[in-house]
Amino acid sequence: MTGAAPHVPVLLQPILDAVAPLSGTWIDGTMGAGGYTRAMLDAGAGHMIGLDRDPLAHEMAAQWGAPYGDRLTTVKTVFSWMDEVAEAVDGVVLDLGVSSMQLDRADRGFSFMRDGPLDMRMGDDGITAAELVNTASETMLADILHRYGEERAARRIARAIVRDREAAPYTTTLQLAETVTANLPRSKPGQSHPATRSFQAIRIAVNDEFGELTEGLQAAERVLAPGGWLAVVTFHSVEDRAVKRFLQHRSDAGGGGSRHLPERAQKDPGFELIGKAIGPSRSELEANPRARSARLRLARRTAAPAQPVARRDLGLPDVVTSEGRR
Repeated sequence: MTGAAPHVPVLLQPILDAVAPLSGTWIDGTMGAGGYTRAMLDAGAGHMIGLDRDPLAHEMAAQWGAPYGDRLTTVKTVFSWMDEVAEAVDGVVLDLGVSSMQLDRADRGFSFMRDGPLDMRMGDDGITAAELVNTASETMLADILHRYGEERAARRIARAIVRDREAAPYTTTLQLAETVTANLPRSKPGQSHPATRSFQAIRIAVNDEFGELTEGLQAAERVLAPGGWLAVVTFHSVEDRAVKRFLQHRSDAGGGGSRHLPERAQKDPGFELIGKAIGPSRSELEANPRARSARLRLARRTAAPAQPVARRDLGLPDVVTSEGRR
């Protein structure tokens, strides 16, 4: 990202407007550079718990967080474990996807616009993108590119990767971007970079982002107190659809039915939906181009017991790897 948008929290104002007056304990499950956490502390949150798997996020928080004292707690963990570090909180905010601070650093290996080591890990453990690209079978690579990136040329790109890695293993971002680009038509003016979908797919696989989302939404339901807020910002249509389905599933009280459809079993809804998806305003788009594809969904927790939701019910694609589902 360039310009004025690097670390601007997207759709922040609609969140603050919806939950005002802000108070109590909140979890920022994707702390990053701290944009949401700082804004919510400034707006009246009594205590923010910032979670992030990225060590850089915690290094940064040690500096910007000092003035907040014990009103801020940071924990190095994934957001799917939020109910292991807190209970009965008043709100959870999640900003999904890769952060600008990760994209902006070539050494993190997320960007096809800057040459760097082919890493793509949001944390400091697990397999790297280089390890995945250099060891996965052609079939597995094609499945990842197609299912996670919706790349129509997935098979052709996977075949080229497997062929070219025999001559030299993939070690850098531009090396991979060149292979992908060479196997796609030249992009037209205004279109995204040809490697966008492939890099997105590999990043999702490396970080198990869809598995994390499935577990994280359920963890949010478990950790929220009755009346607590859930605010989720997505940048990807597949993720937004999954959040929508989760909230529909957990806010559906059952019943209904007709002579054509059987009555659904009654169940206690875990959430109350608050309005429809919210997109960025014109003024936010002008100030922050990153907000272009963002969608915010809001819900409030009821007093009903939390219930599990299967990944398939969220419509999230799945890929079986040699290590299991990813």
